[in-house]
Amino acid sequence: CAEWDGALKPLVQLLAPFAPHMTEELWVEVLGEKFSVHKSDWPQFDLELIKEDIVTIVVQVNGKVRGTLEVRREKLENRQEVLNLAKDNEKIAKWLEGKKIKKEIFVPGKLVNFVI
Repeated sequence: CAEWDGALKPLVQLLAPFAPHMTEELWVEVLGEKFSVHKSDWPQFDLELIKEDIVTIVVQVNGKVRGTLEVRREKLENRQEVLNLAKDNEKIAKWLEGKKIKKEIFVPGKLVNFVI
């Protein structure tokens, strides 16, 4: 089956440095490849497949970590929405309660810092 071979070939290539004799046999006898597994190109990866859908953002008040937020990837760049989520978080809200925020520092996908 082509799908099985598509999954088995990269697996054999990744195992080759650790089990060279066994993977050589699998490469030639089972998968029917002509050349050595050790001369084949290293498997490529798809960067889109390793991206997380939800990202953790650190929230600080005056430079001290006071909590974290779980934010969906598509909302990471939206400054105002992330700041509002941070202000609405109960762990953070108690540190901001009754105080005036002098500055809001926003590093997309990584950090929110409120200076009071």
